[in-house]
Amino acid sequence: MNPIKIILTGATGMVGEGVLMECLDNPGVSEVLSISRKPSGKKHPKLKEYLISDFLTIDLHDEKLKGYDACFFCAGISSIGMNEEDYTKITYDTTLHFAKAVLNQNPEMVFSYVSGAGTDSTESGKLMWARVKGRTENALKKMNFKGAYNFRPGFMKPVEGQSNVKWFFKPFIWIFPVFFQSKSLTLQEVGRAMINVTQKGYPTSTLEIRDIKNLAI
Repeated sequence: MNPIKIILTGATGMVGEGVLMECLDNPGVSEVLSISRKPSGKKHPKLKEYLISDFLTIDLHDEKLKGYDACFFCAGISSIGMNEEDYTKITYDTTLHFAKAVLNQNPEMVFSYVSGAGTDSTESGKLMWARVKGRTENALKKMNFKGAYNFRPGFMKPVEGQSNVKWFFKPFIWIFPVFFQSKSLTLQEVGRAMINVTQKGYPTSTLEIRDIKNLAI
């Protein structure tokens, strides 16, 4: 199988950084274009960086996005302290605009979106973040990607050597996977699953923890 070329967002956050590190180490990936608001701080022969201050301003016909097999959309924020309008702008509007831009340049692209365990596909539940994530998932599935996969991971153990790990998260890194194995993943597994789903596909577009583990093998 030929190595793939990837666009990745969120490299300055914990999830995106971990997925990026797996992609740079994985022989199944030949190139990564990291698109973010600030530099990742990483140097690697496979890695290119494209800095954009606001994803909503990205040109839908930006030719720098052309020539890629997959997009791993790992950017995102916590909903804590946010109202629904602001959270929707960042989570839904930004993701969909970015997705349109990469699809315009790559009609055969596979799009993998990091959502979250507990996302509400009905878009009508009580949890605001889950409704907005569900709406985002549903909209991505309606786009004309070769494949659109919504990743719903639980606890994700960082890759060794990551710099973007919040201090309050660190005490749980070794404890949680031991006591809650069925609800835990490593970011290596998430990255490998994204690479494998690009190359091989998967029977369902909504990937729960067990599906991500299966794909990571």
